[in-house]
Amino acid sequence: QLQLVESGGGLVQPGGSLRLSCAASGFTLEHYAIGWFRQAPGKEREGVSCISTSGGSTNYADSVKGRFTISRDNAKNTVYLQMNSLKPEDTGVYYCAAVPAYYYCTGGLPMDYWGKGTLVTVSS
Repeated sequence: QLQLVESGGGLVQPGGSLRLSCAASGFTLEHYAIGWFRQAPGKEREGVSCISTSGGSTNYADSVKGRFTISRDNAKNTVYLQMNSLKPEDTGVYYCAAVPAYYYCTGGLPMDYWGKGTLVTVSS
């Protein structure tokens, strides 16, 4: 069974940091570009960041540039999202998703596999 599982969410104060992980089971992540997406309460889901299969290309939403870093460890079949200087507006459920072609992720095209999400709450 092909699965993506997110972890690392939680409650953090503004200015704090969290590292999210996206682990795959049933398939090899190195053949897929991975995207992180988030959905805040009452809002539509939005793209946060994408990383290519090799990790050589990345992109970020303007709202997280300079604060979030996406990376991958293909040997561990895992992708990470390091989130620093968190703000209350970063609150939401964070999802990872996989697709073979990087341009699908960066172009907002349909992703093939999705995790169930992990909740990030930034609040004092």
